[in-house]
Amino acid sequence: MVPVSYLRQPSFQDLLNMAAEEFGYDHPMGGLTIPCREETFISATSNLSRS
Repeated sequence: MVPVSYLRQPSFQDLLNMAAEEFGYDHPMGGLTIPCREETFISATSNLSRS
């Protein structure tokens, strides 16, 4: 889970757009797949939490 405040951040929106382009919006199992390495996601979200 990520804080709702991340949804307003352009860098996080870019990740969501990449996910939509690669996987679409239909997720029968729920959840969302972000198309980046785990380390990249952790780095991006930790930068957001500091701002």
